[in-house]
Amino acid sequence: MTLGTWLALFVALVVTAEIVRVLRHRAMRHERWRRFFRHRTTTWGLGILTFLVIVALAAPLVAPYDPDKQLDIVHLKNHPPSWTFLLGTDVLSRDVWSRTVYGARVSLGIGALGALVAVALGTLVGAVAGYYQRWIDAVLMRGVDVGLALPRIFILLMAVALWDGLPFAALIIVIGLTSWFGTSRLVRAEVLSLRQRDFVVAARALGAGSGRVIFRHVLPNAAAPIIVSAALGVGNVLLLEASLSFLGIGVKPPEPTWGNMIADNAPSIYTAPWSTLFPGLAISLVVLSLNAVADGVRDALDPRAEAA
Repeated sequence: MTLGTWLALFVALVVTAEIVRVLRHRAMRHERWRRFFRHRTTTWGLGILTFLVIVALAAPLVAPYDPDKQLDIVHLKNHPPSWTFLLGTDVLSRDVWSRTVYGARVSLGIGALGALVAVALGTLVGAVAGYYQRWIDAVLMRGVDVGLALPRIFILLMAVALWDGLPFAALIIVIGLTSWFGTSRLVRAEVLSLRQRDFVVAARALGAGSGRVIFRHVLPNAAAPIIVSAALGVGNVLLLEASLSFLGIGVKPPEPTWGNMIADNAPSIYTAPWSTLFPGLAISLVVLSLNAVADGVRDALDPRAEAA
């Protein structure tokens, strides 16, 4: 690790702490966002996510080596963590810290974009099914039942069999298209409870069309479960991408992701545990942080807390 790398890490920590401090200070002015920061775990989760995003964006400054470069296949193979190699090296003498930092870009990108596709499609299907009901609701929900009944990994294996290696964009779309079923049920239940409220009935009486009622009146009031579902969905997609990469059907090496780093170094897990431990810890930290942030969002947007 060079002096410039340590300096970049220190700057990332300072920026993270300042961002969280400013957000927390501004949140104290509003009761809703005071509830968001009520739990200490939410603050820590937000801080960890912010730090990881900053590090991923500043990867060229934070990573001392090229993530694909084999430094010395003879003398630096499975080198333990040290001041020179913060997280050690892997079986191909590549710097684990550099690969973890660059892998954050791919893993977090797939997690965020895949969850965005899933939440957008699930919200649309759930809103249409809950608002129109009758045969539309029956058809859409039976389709959701079929999607939930099919093993997701089986669908993904079929998609991989059709293409000789999924490109990055196609992988995001396939993951998103197989992850929206739970969100649609959640949104449908919320829309069913909102469609008979007075403000929705009044909007329809004033001549508002179905699309305007759904997108201007119903969905904004169903934002809480949608946002929580999105936050949890990022963690689920991240774990799914790691599983696919571990099976060798995700992002193709040598491009690093946390999943294929674990897969590449699984044979040396007993002789060089650091090469799989740190990518696994990164995945765990992101998933736990997202769950903590989702709990805070749920408390902030809880209408029962506002009524109290």
